[in-house]
Amino acid sequence: MRIVGGQWRGRALEGPDDMRVRPTSDRVREALFNILAHHDFGAFALDGARVIDLFAGTGALALEALSRGARFALLVDDSAESRAIIRRNVDALMATGVTKIWRRDATALGPIPGNAGGAFDLAFLDPPYRKGLLLPALASLREGGWLLPHAVIVCEMAADEVFSGADGFVIADERSWGETKAVFLRLG
Repeated sequence: MRIVGGQWRGRALEGPDDMRVRPTSDRVREALFNILAHHDFGAFALDGARVIDLFAGTGALALEALSRGARFALLVDDSAESRAIIRRNVDALMATGVTKIWRRDATALGPIPGNAGGAFDLAFLDPPYRKGLLLPALASLREGGWLLPHAVIVCEMAADEVFSGADGFVIADERSWGETKAVFLRLG
């Protein structure tokens, strides 16, 4: 696993020792960021964006965003093992000044606290597949005021999972690669 674009392109990232964490593949990450760069998402821009990565796992999505011009990333995972991997990846890229790592349940974020630094332009949600965590996490982001009005939300799921939308969001795009599907949402 590696960073596929931007200033850290080619830098290796530590992955999990087993399959409890399923990192987004390099190929899918590259495709996601090509869509973010070339799709018309209105006022959204990756350059200078504030990113929140829920179910962050290894931190690959948020770190890829930072490599490509985002200015800050909050990586959220409730697993101690995942947070340790994220910390090692952040340290290896010397990205401690532009990241925060939080232990929190992504489905129950609550109101955005002052130490979050403000709402976010881009959110990645890559929960464990088929566990029913995506809709509660989206509701948590929206209800807690974690997203700016122009935010783009990238939801990753199994390709065979059905996603018909979520309250307060509109589907802007949807793509599949092998066993992975990504749905791009906007606040609606």
